Amino acid sequence: MYPYVSGWRCSKPPMHATVPIPTSAWRNSSNMAGFQFNPIGIIRSPFSDKFGIPRQPRLVNAARASLVLLPPYDQESAFKGLEGFTHVWLIFVFHDDCLDAGWRPTVRPPRLGGREKVGVFASRAPYRPNPIGLSAVEQHGLERTGEGLTLRLQGIDLLDGTPVLDVKPYVPYADKIPEASQGFARATTSTRRPIRFSDAAIRGIRERDPHGHLCLQQLIEQVIAQDPRPGYMDRYPLRRRFALRLYDCEIVWHIEADAFVVCSVSCAGN
Repeated sequence: MYPYVSGWRCSKPPMHATVPIPTSAWRNSSNMAGFQFNPIGIIRSPFSDKFGIPRQPRLVNAARASLVLLPPYDQESAFKGLEGFTHVWLIFVFHDDCLDAGWRPTVRPPRLGGREKVGVFASRAPYRPNPIGLSAVEQHGLERTGEGLTLRLQGIDLLDGTPVLDVKPYVPYADKIPEASQGFARATTSTRRPIRFSDAAIRGIRERDPHGHLCLQQLIEQVIAQDPRPGYMDRYPLRRRFALRLYDCEIVWHIEADAFVVCSVSCAGN
């Protein structure tokens, strides 16, 4: 169908095979050890840095990724029947610096501009008592690659190297709740700025993705259109430059009154 992320490596060290997830819910019971889970696989995604990752799944359709299955879970029989479902739930660990940072009782959601606080359990913030996340994404079947058995994914919102604990099919009749209220996360009416690419940026894209296999230009457009800046930065002056990383590329961009402008696309580290 189209290429997915495979073989891409984040510069960060690999995750340990076992992810300890303690719980305080059983403090008054005889089970004081908590729980321990093993990842079933590792995400390979274009997001090698947290800045620029979509704040929710399926906001950036061009974000394609692979779930590389780990032994003994890399068996096609374990996924028999999944081909009948278009979407899956990924249960994953916020593994980057969240494990060391600990949890916070209140957080500042980007949806509120980073200015107002809500309880952590009223948010999807990563700084949770148990740093577990949940994303519903599109799946495009299994594939054998140099890394082994992988599940192809689209609309991902996960950092490269994210450990995945489980995969479950998305079942519309049970999972979709049309009458659900959205609280402070309801849709906004803000006008999105168009994206403009400089000549230098276009040249950089053609050099890094000459055949369009990575859909790099589309990915850049969709990521920047989400305005990945922290909410409080909307007060900063125009033309201030920002940089984000996608695959092994560094994308430099700034904001003008009427548009986001991509200034350059180059090899990260150059």
